[in-house]
Amino acid sequence: MKKHNFSAGPSILPPEVLLKASQAVVDLDNSGLSLIEISHRSKAFVDIMENARSLVLELLGLEGKGYKALFLQGGASTQFLMVALNLLEKRAGYLNSGAWAAKAIKEAKIYDDVYEVGSSKEANYNYIPKGYEIPDDYDYFHCTSNNTIYGTQMKSFPKANIPLVCDMSSDIFSRTLDFTQFGLIYAGAQKNMGPSGTTLVVVREDILGKVSRKIPSMMDYKVHIDKGSMFNTPPVFPIYTTMLTLEWLKGLGGIQAIEKENEKKARLMYSEIDLNPLFKGFASKEDRSNMNATFTLENENLKDTFETMLKEAGISGVNGHRSVGGYRASMYNAMPIDSVKALVEVMSELESKA
Repeated sequence: MKKHNFSAGPSILPPEVLLKASQAVVDLDNSGLSLIEISHRSKAFVDIMENARSLVLELLGLEGKGYKALFLQGGASTQFLMVALNLLEKRAGYLNSGAWAAKAIKEAKIYDDVYEVGSSKEANYNYIPKGYEIPDDYDYFHCTSNNTIYGTQMKSFPKANIPLVCDMSSDIFSRTLDFTQFGLIYAGAQKNMGPSGTTLVVVREDILGKVSRKIPSMMDYKVHIDKGSMFNTPPVFPIYTTMLTLEWLKGLGGIQAIEKENEKKARLMYSEIDLNPLFKGFASKEDRSNMNATFTLENENLKDTFETMLKEAGISGVNGHRSVGGYRASMYNAMPIDSVKALVEVMSELESKA
C-alpha cells in the first residue's frame, strides 16, 4: 500500500514525476543513455537546464522583469552565507521567525552588522512578528516566508525601499504573490519542488555588484548567472526532477490552481484541529501555515493508541519536530487531499473512542 506521506522534507512528489524521473535514470528520452551518465554540457542536459530556469520565471510571473533563475548546490543553508556575501555592505535587517531564520542571522553576522527588526523567539516562534520598521539605509531585509518546524507562514510582506530577500524553501510555488516585490528568493528543492541536492535562487540582477569585498567565484551570483548555472557540474537528477515538477504544476494551471487545492487541504486539516477537543494547534491562528499544520495531543494517555491508528491507516511522517513536539502534517503541493482526509478521519475516530 502506498503510504500517506506527510514528511516535512524531503517531501512527496507527484506520482507521474517519480515515474518519469526513474525512467530517465535508466534511459533519458530513448537516447540509450542514462540521465545521470550524460555530460552536463550535452545538448540534452543544457536543454533541461534552460527549460527548468525558464519555467521558474514563467510560473512566478517574472519573465522579462530583470530576474535570473539559478540552480545551485549547498542547500538553503549555503544561501544564508551567499546572501550576505553578495548583498551585505554595511548593515541588514532580519526577521527572526524560526530556527532557520535564526541560522541565517548567525551566518550573516560573520560579515557585517545584522539587526533583528522583530522576533518571536520568546514564544517559541508560534507567531510571525509584526509592527516592525525597516530602515531605508539597510542594504536589504531578510525574512522566511514559511516555518516548517512551527507551522507559521507570512501572509503578507512589508513594504520597503530596500531589496527584500526571502527564504521560501517550504512554500515556494504554493500560493500567488507579487514576486516582483522581492529582490532575491531562494529555496531548497526538497520541500515543494523536487529531491534534495539543488537550491533555487531567483535574483533581480540590478541588486548585485554593490559590495566592496571580493567574493569567491563559487559564492558569486554574477558568476553563476554568466555561466547559466553551469559554473561547475550541476546536480543533474535534482534539476531534471524539479523541471518535471514545474511542468506538472504548469499543466495543472500554475500557482493559481495549486493555491486553491492547498487552501482546501489546509481548511480541512485546521477544521479538525479546532473542532476536535483532543487536539490543539500550536501556531497562532492568524499565522497558520497552509504547508505545515502543527498540533499537539491534549491527552498523552492516548498517544500510543493514536500512533497505532496512524500506522494502521498507512499515515507516515507526522511526528512533530523535537523543539515543538506533538505532530506536524506537511501538505505540500503534491499532497493529494485524500491523504489529508485519511489523517482527519483517524483524528475523528480517536475522538469517538476516547
